[in-house]
Amino acid sequence: MHSISLPPGEYGGDAIERLFSNRLDWDAHPYYQSIRGLKVSAHFLVRRDGELLQFVSCDQRAWHAGRSLWRGRDGCNDFSIGIELEGLEGQHFEAPQYRQLARLLRALAQQYPLAEALGHEHVAPGRKADPGPGFDWPLLRRMLRRTRPALPFARPERADPG
Repeated sequence: MHSISLPPGEYGGDAIERLFSNRLDWDAHPYYQSIRGLKVSAHFLVRRDGELLQFVSCDQRAWHAGRSLWRGRDGCNDFSIGIELEGLEGQHFEAPQYRQLARLLRALAQQYPLAEALGHEHVAPGRKADPGPGFDWPLLRRMLRRTRPALPFARPERADPG
């Protein structure tokens, strides 16, 4: 799980979709100059209102984790499904996002051998901090335990350094 807003702290609009589809107008906002040329994608985006958008098939690699390591395996893009939440690390996320995220994770777990749900902060500690302290991991755990299959969650103290 990741968090993203473009420009940072601003929600709505189509900038995230444009970034993930390599169509962002780098001159449309001063912040975009600092990320000019960035090539990034995710499998899914969950908007603040719970709208779900898919950018990459789950059977293909998306470019969301960057330099990453989990349980001794590097290159998490090769074996993970990237889900972006529209938001800003350290700030809260909306109830519709949690509901949609729980639905999505349950559906994915029915189709793929998902082992854990974790954040970018867990696979790239020190380099990335999203979704951050504003993300309510206990709430998501409770929502997922209500139905099967339940997914285990990473604990930050178990994160690999990297």
